[in-house]
Amino acid sequence: MTEHAGLRRRTVLKTAAAVTVLSGPALPARTLAADVVKIGLPVALTGPIGGIGEQMKRACEFWGKQVNAKGGLLGKKIEFVTQDTTGNPANAVRSVQEMVERDGIRLITCVVASNEALAIVPKLAGWDTIFISGDNGDGRLTAESLVPNFFRPNTSGPMGTRAVALWLRESKLTKFYGLGMDYAWGHNSMDVFQNEVKKAGRQFLGAVFSPTGTKDFSTYITKIRQSGADACYLVLAGDDNNAFLSQAKQYRLSDKVQLLTELVDEMSLKAVGEAAVGMVGGSRYTPTYDSPENKAFIAAWQAEYNRLPMMFEGDQYQSCVVLQAGVEKANSFDTAKIRSALEGLKLTSVKGPLEMRACDHQAAEQGFVVKVVEKPGTKDLVPQVIATYPADKITPPCNKMEYTD
Repeated sequence: MTEHAGLRRRTVLKTAAAVTVLSGPALPARTLAADVVKIGLPVALTGPIGGIGEQMKRACEFWGKQVNAKGGLLGKKIEFVTQDTTGNPANAVRSVQEMVERDGIRLITCVVASNEALAIVPKLAGWDTIFISGDNGDGRLTAESLVPNFFRPNTSGPMGTRAVALWLRESKLTKFYGLGMDYAWGHNSMDVFQNEVKKAGRQFLGAVFSPTGTKDFSTYITKIRQSGADACYLVLAGDDNNAFLSQAKQYRLSDKVQLLTELVDEMSLKAVGEAAVGMVGGSRYTPTYDSPENKAFIAAWQAEYNRLPMMFEGDQYQSCVVLQAGVEKANSFDTAKIRSALEGLKLTSVKGPLEMRACDHQAAEQGFVVKVVEKPGTKDLVPQVIATYPADKITPPCNKMEYTD
């Protein structure tokens, strides 16, 4: 070897060593770029629904860590590409566009708001990308706005509303009022609730809608009190839900009006404390559901975080499990093959058995109704299951948001 060639070799080796130092430990061959699958998380991490986004992101990362520990997804290490959308539909579309064009992403999940999802879905075919919902509730996503590359393993807004409506048929409540967030999910769920109340032969007295980010609910609380309703149905989430419940406690609203909600979220229970006691609502996931799959999930989650999983964490985790099952059934990362594999997919997860219906890409799954109570011997609040309804009772007909009975 000539001196010149030796210098070149030493230079290459030094350069490689420097890259290794700058980049951290060298990855084994099986985890290099060719053996990585990137999954996009266009998630709201700041803003009024940022707390929900944090839950969902945490669930994705927990699932990814589990899969990677067992050899990856089809032998590929899962890596997440995360962008904060702030809950803004335009930001969500821009984030996914960048993920597709810059990172070659063909799988996305963890979108928080339904209006973000509604903005994304028309572009999925052009991006050749599969969107697995982890939270989005608007019924239109599996009805009039359905596109082939969208799948919803989570409980939809109409399904959560339906579970509560079935419970109220057995209650003594007769007159209802509603308060929802003034965007797609709020209006969609309130429409379903109104129809369900009327079908049950009860009175729906009206509803009001508050802009996302509302901090002062005093005028809304006054309207609820003046309506003469004996129950108020809430379609609120995140900071908005916390603000309302705290102020409702100050006004002693629950002394005269039973508070019902589509979603009982443990994050809100921790934030508002006793202001939530006695509230009845739906739950898209509950750690109190007794099944081997849920027990295993809870044990692993507690080992990692030293607490029980919260609702949005369990719901998003199930969506990740469905994504994994679809890819493994397809034995491919090809979009068309994954889409075909997901249609009709059946599995049992942390919420029990589900089927991804081919007709509308909605998971048929059971629904829970819970009541917020104090855990015996503590001041901790827990969502205690008071009713469970089978999939055929809460899942609407294909491509529909309404129920026939």
